[in-house]
Amino acid sequence: MRSLRRALTAASAVSLLTLSVTACSDDGSTVRFGYISDYNGASLLAIADKQGLWDKQGLTPEIKVFTNGPLQIQALGAGDLDFGYIGPGAMWLPASGKAKVVAVNTLAYADRVIGRPGVATMQDLKGKKVGVPEGTSGDMVLNLALKKAGMAPSDIEKVPMDPATVVSAFAAGQIDGAGIWYPLIDTIKQKVPGTVEIASTKEFPDNSFPTAFVSGPNPDAELTDKVIKVLQEANDWRAAHPEESITEAAALLKLDPAKVKADAANVRTMTTADLVAKTEDGTVGTWLDSLADFFVGTGQLKSKPEPATYYTGDLYTKAYSK
Repeated sequence: MRSLRRALTAASAVSLLTLSVTACSDDGSTVRFGYISDYNGASLLAIADKQGLWDKQGLTPEIKVFTNGPLQIQALGAGDLDFGYIGPGAMWLPASGKAKVVAVNTLAYADRVIGRPGVATMQDLKGKKVGVPEGTSGDMVLNLALKKAGMAPSDIEKVPMDPATVVSAFAAGQIDGAGIWYPLIDTIKQKVPGTVEIASTKEFPDNSFPTAFVSGPNPDAELTDKVIKVLQEANDWRAAHPEESITEAAALLKLDPAKVKADAANVRTMTTADLVAKTEDGTVGTWLDSLADFFVGTGQLKSKPEPATYYTGDLYTKAYSK
């Protein structure tokens, strides 16, 4: 297991941060949880720790930070994580049977196609190098923008790279554009003044972009129930204390709260009651269907599955009613 972790880290540039350093206990109380270092991915975990919500469920968290969602799905499949966090661009992986969505988190609008100074439109990127972490929301917004502009993926030179490499390659002038997200875009803008936002997920009002917490494809029902309860209580605390939630996330991420606040401005949070209602009335299913249609169009999915096959909405609603 340790060699697998080392290989995954080296291959994928996954940095690790342990919130509570513990060995896995015999009673299964330790929960290995992955996240991404942004407000979406970190806020509920930070709140749950600060408010003692894990203790209430008899759980001890061991959290690890990853650069993107697909890497967490890989770690779940390898047995290296129990739960993780993904953005909308990675939702094709649960839809293809690689994981289960156990809780919807937020609706996110942080993804952009950006260009170097002088690159103002998608047409300006024709024939040029565009860096993107494949299978992520950066990839998703790039494909959406290409379609809207009447362009095909073959009209650009798509360069797959991890998020950190997108930042360094853009700053070094090795790529002309990128499909990437906030808060990394703030870092890029500091390095390359005049960076242009060419396209945004905000430009697609007919689409919804849910972020979510995921488990492996065969989650343990009892453990999942406890984890969902932690996430639901943290979610309601976040909804009631938006400014404090930014402070808590910033502390976990070791970032300036002003940067986290700017990132949070791209996020729509919802109460747990709202998410339960949207699960029961089919709204969440509509969000997932919309994304699945998109992924069928990109070839990431062969066909559109029923949301109930990969979203455990029954567990989510039951956890709230108890």
